[in-house]
Amino acid sequence: MWLAVTREISPALARCELTHLTRQPIDVEHAKEQHREYERQLVEAGCRVERISSGPDMPDSVFVEDAAVVFDALALVTRPGAPSRRAETAAVTEALREYRDIRTIEPPGTMDGGDVLVVGRRVFVGRSSRTNDAAIDQTRRLLAPHGYTVDAVDVSDCLHLKTAVTALADDLLLMNPMWLPSEPFAAFDRIEVDPGEPMAANALKIGGRVIYPASFPRTLERIERHGLPVRVVEVGELQKAEGAVTCCSLVFRIP
Repeated sequence: MWLAVTREISPALARCELTHLTRQPIDVEHAKEQHREYERQLVEAGCRVERISSGPDMPDSVFVEDAAVVFDALALVTRPGAPSRRAETAAVTEALREYRDIRTIEPPGTMDGGDVLVVGRRVFVGRSSRTNDAAIDQTRRLLAPHGYTVDAVDVSDCLHLKTAVTALADDLLLMNPMWLPSEPFAAFDRIEVDPGEPMAANALKIGGRVIYPASFPRTLERIERHGLPVRVVEVGELQKAEGAVTCCSLVFRIP
């Protein structure tokens, strides 16, 4: 079965870290409503949801994906690139310890999980303002014994690698070609986002289902033309905090 680890929204969400967006007012109560609907969609996709608590000292903690990356054999707990987020990893580590052996990114490495795209046994890691070469090298060493390859991809025009590319299937990616080089992904079929929706490349695949933001209707049409079953969610308040649908959960298989 699938497990989805989520984290409740901090009352301090409006004080979140921002890198590429202009700060806008965030309605925290509305964000909580959207998050509950997101969790409901996770359940409908076949997940058991385990929610971790949060608090006023962790504005970004709802974006639980940045704190860890879960593989079949281990969970890699990150060292977030924003120092203000490093306290988030302790609770995530405890939540994952029951299900996976834990490995950690050590200084001087920094990594956000949003920079890590796993497609089968291929792992793409964004070299970004949040993730550095030291962390990429550590990831490569930790995963090599388990049969994974790790490729670094330069990220410069958006926050994370998965802002610009995510997997819709094991052989199909959703991508903004203006923000990433195409060469690392040449082995995959690709759907390009609508040019008027540059932030539209983030989708969450669970089994054969895709959870996708309602904010990008033209790109949604492109996905649906491929015959993929899509469930649309409203996440507008979370998007103001540079969030997306992959950010808000850690989804993985358990016995």
